[in-house]
Amino acid sequence: MPVAVVTDSTAYLPPELVRAHRLTVVPLTVVLNGAEGLEGVETFPADATRALGGRRVSVSTSRPSPEQFAQVYRALLAEGADGVVSVHLSAELSGTVEAARLAAAEVGDRVEVVDSRSTGMGLGFPVLAAATAAAHGTDLPGVRQAALDAIERTTIWFYVDTLEFLRRGGRINAAEALLGTALSVKPIMHMPDGAIVLKDKVRTASRGIARLVDLAVEAAGEAEVDLAVHHLAAPQRAEQLLEALRARFGDRLHDTYVSEAGAVVAAHAGPGLACVVIHRRPA
Repeated sequence: MPVAVVTDSTAYLPPELVRAHRLTVVPLTVVLNGAEGLEGVETFPADATRALGGRRVSVSTSRPSPEQFAQVYRALLAEGADGVVSVHLSAELSGTVEAARLAAAEVGDRVEVVDSRSTGMGLGFPVLAAATAAAHGTDLPGVRQAALDAIERTTIWFYVDTLEFLRRGGRINAAEALLGTALSVKPIMHMPDGAIVLKDKVRTASRGIARLVDLAVEAAGEAEVDLAVHHLAAPQRAEQLLEALRARFGDRLHDTYVSEAGAVVAAHAGPGLACVVIHRRPA
């Protein structure tokens, strides 16, 4: 049986891709005003958007437990998988990778854990690369390397209407949030080495979309690309972004994915999020 590939719910992979690649998705937990729910199973983007719009709101997230991961790994190995490659959102954002590594250490050396240093399809593209390698019969080290190679070819940029939600969740520091609110700017963020960093500032949402397009084209260089667009309660903004990217990339653009970010990212980014992920195809 091929190597099994595991990821977490923050990859926001379309359900048809999850099924087609036989992926196992372990959900994170979202806590909205004291009510817990598994992301994508019990709690969805609209739930987080409604909660964030309230005057008094308490939103938090938590990682799966090591035991949850251990149960998944043991089940896959018991079903005959040659090994497991488990690819997860950045360790700078969540303890999910740590929980997976603790579980892998308990289960044994047939499980490899990879930190994607990203989230959304910044995680999803490496997961798909690993699953494709596994489907072609690649061994455990080779499937892990396929994920690592895809990580190096994947870049994520995102726009948020305010830095306040990232500040509340501890994903950026208070000084960065103050800078954004004091100047009434719209921040453009990226994730070098897995941490969320302020890249640029614009004055309007339309300029934010235009800047995302420019940054994506710059990151792609001359490569053939796949891309993903995420949004949160902003479908028109996502469509505008996708059309602009299609116009700029032309024939170099291959697979495209559009999806609403899930409740975990919603809790930390807030409504209005627009995100583009560029995956440069191997030459």
